[in-house]
Amino acid sequence: MKSADAVETIQREMTVFARRARAAAGRMHPELSLVSYTLLGHLEESGGCRATDLAVHYALDKSTVSRQVAALERAGLIERRPDAEDQRVLVLHLTEAGRRILAQVTESRRAAFRERLADWPAEDLARFADYLVRYNAGPAPGRHDQGRTAPTDDQARTTPAHD
Repeated sequence: MKSADAVETIQREMTVFARRARAAAGRMHPELSLVSYTLLGHLEESGGCRATDLAVHYALDKSTVSRQVAALERAGLIERRPDAEDQRVLVLHLTEAGRRILAQVTESRRAAFRERLADWPAEDLARFADYLVRYNAGPAPGRHDQGRTAPTDDQARTTPAHD
């Protein structure tokens, strides 16, 4: 397969993957979209952050994040608390309900991935994991600061991800 054909296939298959992920998120918890799940996961991983930090992290418009945050607050999944160092700054944190729903959806997603990948040989899984880590470590198109630091090979295989 030529390089250009391979890139086209990758783009097409990643689009299918994204569509499947959005659809699966809706089935796993009807009130929790893939975007909401992603934001909750980031808040859990970071221990809380400002809404503007979410906008920067995901390269989204502040108004888009604001609407998502407002919906999560109305649902009782997140709350704003004053920052420990600067009481004027409000930091978003998961509520107990947010933690429960995030854990429930995360486990459902992990089970779905385990089922889908059950017949794959271990070496294929490791190679696929390495490729995804490598791909996601690079900068986003048009943004040279959006890549994340790639974990080591051992971390990539042992660190649970938010599927």
